Amino acid sequence: MSPSHEKVVRLRPPVPVDSVQGTLALDLQPRFDPPDLAPGTARPAGDVIPIDQGVRRHIEQWSRRYAQAAVEIVGGDRPVSQLLRWSSRSVYADLQRRALLVARAGHHTPGQGRVQPVRPQVMGVRTCFLSRQAVEVSVHVRYGRRSRALAARFELRTGRWQCTALEFA
Repeated sequence: MSPSHEKVVRLRPPVPVDSVQGTLALDLQPRFDPPDLAPGTARPAGDVIPIDQGVRRHIEQWSRRYAQAAVEIVGGDRPVSQLLRWSSRSVYADLQRRALLVARAGHHTPGQGRVQPVRPQVMGVRTCFLSRQAVEVSVHVRYGRRSRALAARFELRTGRWQCTALEFA
């Protein structure tokens, strides 16, 4: 048998492959300086709109007091009626339901105050202003050695701030 030589015909000419083909062109060198901000745009990272520091402090203090009252209501130390004026109907109903469930589990009456080995304490509040009439708040709550989180939305309605959403985690 004689050796047969076949000729390979390429359908496409070869294309050189670059060393970064198929990857994102990222600059992986560390940045040591903070990013540049345009003049007059300095604000905390979470805000959608710039907000006056006095307004921010007022809302942070107010939301801290609201959150402290909310965790005390759920724990059975306060009556839920204390937050009626500053809660939407759905938030108020949810606080009532939570307080009742905790009271049933602990065999006590909700809102009557009770002896607790550990009392909840609001440790920190972070705000994000979505507009001048809406702010979202995250709250860090301590129960002894354990931590919990709350998320809330407050909206300015008829001249006062009102909680329109409240989530416990």
